[in-house]
Amino acid sequence: MVGIKELIDQLKPIFSNAMNSMDLPESIWLPLLGKATVEDHGDVALPCHSLAGILKKAPQEIAKQISELVASDLQSFAIVSSMSGFVNITAKPEWLSNRISILLADPRLGISVDQKKTFVVDYSAPNVAKEMHVGHLRSTVIGDTIVRMLEFKGHTVIRENHVGDWGTPFGMLIEHLLDLGEDRAANELGVGDLDSFYKQARSKFVSDEEFANRSRSRVVLLQGGDAETLRLWRILVDESMRYFNEVYSMLGVMLTDDDIRGESCYQELLPEVLDRLRESGDLEESDGADVVFPGGWVNRDGEPLPMIIRKADGGYNYSTSDLACIIDRVERLGCDGFLYVVGTPQKQHFEMVFQVAKKAGFMSHNHQAVHVNFGSVLDTDGKVLKSREGEVIKLHDLLEESIRRAEQSIDDKNPDLLGKEREEVARAVGIGAVKYADLSTERTKDYVFDWEKMLSFEGNTAPYLQYAYARISSIFRKWGGDRESLATSFESLMESELSNLRSEEILLSRRLVEFPSILDDSVSTFSPHKLCKHLHSIASSFASFYENCGILKEDDEAISQRRLALCEVTSRELKLGLEMMGINVPERM
Repeated sequence: MVGIKELIDQLKPIFSNAMNSMDLPESIWLPLLGKATVEDHGDVALPCHSLAGILKKAPQEIAKQISELVASDLQSFAIVSSMSGFVNITAKPEWLSNRISILLADPRLGISVDQKKTFVVDYSAPNVAKEMHVGHLRSTVIGDTIVRMLEFKGHTVIRENHVGDWGTPFGMLIEHLLDLGEDRAANELGVGDLDSFYKQARSKFVSDEEFANRSRSRVVLLQGGDAETLRLWRILVDESMRYFNEVYSMLGVMLTDDDIRGESCYQELLPEVLDRLRESGDLEESDGADVVFPGGWVNRDGEPLPMIIRKADGGYNYSTSDLACIIDRVERLGCDGFLYVVGTPQKQHFEMVFQVAKKAGFMSHNHQAVHVNFGSVLDTDGKVLKSREGEVIKLHDLLEESIRRAEQSIDDKNPDLLGKEREEVARAVGIGAVKYADLSTERTKDYVFDWEKMLSFEGNTAPYLQYAYARISSIFRKWGGDRESLATSFESLMESELSNLRSEEILLSRRLVEFPSILDDSVSTFSPHKLCKHLHSIASSFASFYENCGILKEDDEAISQRRLALCEVTSRELKLGLEMMGINVPERM
């Protein structure tokens, strides 16, 4: 790995010697050594405030003492200073250039491959015969990005689209399908009129007793495995999935029909869940229902809160289905971890499910079970995003609107783009803008859906990053040289004088070198926004570099080559970072 972590690794033995001379054990000082929080102060910092009570000295005095002890051993690759009780370490240009050289020569840009694990990622999860709306956007794009990052780190990832394709509503949906006729019903679902289909069925169920009775009888047939009912149910599922796949294709996510693992897949396991909980001694009876009391949870009256496994009427609950999922994923798939990319309101549900699953032995404490939670999408008024009519916004319509708006922005910025290229760029910018606006927000927080902001060519947006990439592509088109040769030529430049590096080159180099550790941190915390933030810092430092440092017009060939090498690494990191989010990067904009 190339980056700040490697710099810290180089610092550890040097600091260890200094701290030993001060009688400070590693357990006290090592956790303090980390990335500097103020970029202008250095790359790595050691705050000394917590050491004041131990050493009976002021933090400023401790920082000064440590700086003096390590200075001579650091001089070959870093500069040390003390300020306001902090020891600050700044990598020298030689160290940065060496790391840039390594990045240039490495197809993976310094990103290591982890010890392989198998992860199941549960995300997107639309409901059959219901429209995919903006609420599904977050689960889909966050889940897709996590899948891509885990795979790039060398893990085996099983994508599972936990589609809502079972339950009592399917009685009324199948009966409505029969009322319409199979061909007409298939057509309505196939063109994406899912909400209308569901609402019509629901309206009849509420107002027509005969229809409601038929629907209830159909549920019994469905749950009993009646062949004709299952055939009709399959029509609903297939036509809905065909439409969902249109949305997935527009979004550029990796989900396919092979990834569908609907609720129907776990029906046979539900009695097994009940039996196993009974055998483990966890199952109890409460008001006619079979329940488990996880412990630590209480209702509003302060009484123990149960998790219902089987309702008094004999029906199973969502919790039962999720426990069946865990059994399946552990025993059939042999996974090491499972991630549920589901909204924050389900936090308590998953905590209880995980607790019961561990207690009952469905999974071990070695399994990594994570609720990758996320907040809501808000309108500019701070309320949940809806259409002007007060309805939830269909995801397909939202994406079409973003492409249309992007096309207008591109017309304004580069009217020379025409035909198919113009359409492809508009799609890349429009879809990329929507996805990036979501991913660049810390996922646990709500975010405001703002067309003007997300499609802007300024700020932390996809168009800004895409434009930076296109600008670099333009530089290389004008140069016309062999980009692969830059790694070799840059290595030879390492031996030349580096004292003439401009501050913009140093800042860009520092941010490029940090890319691998930022990606690792984004993966380990399942936090795409960290990668987004760093990509923006790279693009913004490149903008300053581009404005202040001659590249192709530089008279000194060595300096020109050095700066082209920085352009190459910048281009590759921007492209890889955006590819981790499933965002395309046009060569021209």
